[in-house]
Amino acid sequence: MSIRSHMLLAAGAVAGMLALAPAHAQQTVKIGLILPMTGGQASTGKQIDNAVKLYMQQNGDTVAGKKIEVILKDDAAVPDNTKRLAQELIVNDKVNFIAGFGVTPAALAAAPLATQAKVPEIVMAAGTSIITERSPYIVRTSFTLAQSSTIIGDWAAKNGIKKVATLTSDYAPGNDALNFFKQNFTAGGGEIVEEVKVPLQNPDFAPFLQRMKDSKPDAVFVFVPAGQGGNFMKQYAERGLDKAGIKVIGPGDVMDDDLLNGMGDAALGTVTAHLYSAAHPSAANKEFVAAYKKAFGQRPGFMAVGGYDGIRLIYEALKKTGGKTDGDALIEAMKGMKWESPRGPISIDPETRDIVQNIYIRKVEKVDGELYNVEFATFEAVKDSGKTKK
Repeated sequence: MSIRSHMLLAAGAVAGMLALAPAHAQQTVKIGLILPMTGGQASTGKQIDNAVKLYMQQNGDTVAGKKIEVILKDDAAVPDNTKRLAQELIVNDKVNFIAGFGVTPAALAAAPLATQAKVPEIVMAAGTSIITERSPYIVRTSFTLAQSSTIIGDWAAKNGIKKVATLTSDYAPGNDALNFFKQNFTAGGGEIVEEVKVPLQNPDFAPFLQRMKDSKPDAVFVFVPAGQGGNFMKQYAERGLDKAGIKVIGPGDVMDDDLLNGMGDAALGTVTAHLYSAAHPSAANKEFVAAYKKAFGQRPGFMAVGGYDGIRLIYEALKKTGGKTDGDALIEAMKGMKWESPRGPISIDPETRDIVQNIYIRKVEKVDGELYNVEFATFEAVKDSGKTKK
């Protein structure tokens, strides 16, 4: 056989492989899960990763005839890492979804890539209002800070809290939490007596807490991202703010369920507004908590619920498209979807692609020797006021 004949045969074989590749690839739906598995936000990544694994154990790894494959990548909550990993997952691994995103800068870093590749980006953690506006391919199953911060602002003003010192992490979610709280608290007659912003990475709260103690507020409004609440409460107690009668209030990130038991009695009485508590008294949540504890030896927090609902959203969208992975079809399938989550009833706002959910006011109490956020008031079907007021 001539060299030319060999070359033609080889070329034909390569062309045949390329032609077969998409057909083979379509039998698997790939999800690139980008999470902070190391660093200060590691507890967020672990909760979401655990919840995705749990959902797949309970519901199988096949949807609409397609095998689901999750490719986990650790970005350590560093946006440059997030962008590089998202690009590698989209270009090299040919993923059909990117998901996770432990902090806002990470979710924003991936947004242009989701738009360019028409790949749905499922935000399971990050909470700044603007995120879903940065790409038509972003859908969120976590929360926004506006949802909880407005509600705790109103509650504080109506419940005898006149003066508040604020401590918030110095990045977009912290600014959202501060601005929405302040707007509602001052409108109700409250006064901000001290305003402190702390660095996001490895903050030392102690010097700031002394300033707050000196300002003699009725309460400290706190937003720190999930994972940092334990350190904050330790230093709050060490500086004697609890003994001085200064309450802690805020969105629920500071009282994350997976860290709450380690905070000690200083956390008792803390009132927060949030989307989820492991003590939420529904049958769906009791089942979820029991399954999560059995699988991972600890209780789930709100980040776990964001991941659990995020993977469910992907499964249900694939069912609606009959397994088709066209990005536009998947996003359309997700709009308006609603179901009973462990946190309560939730839906995806068809206009904003953001989550609509109940927000609960909770108080830290001891139940059977353990600390829990016990819900005592419910605000139903709360949208993101960061968008509704535009």
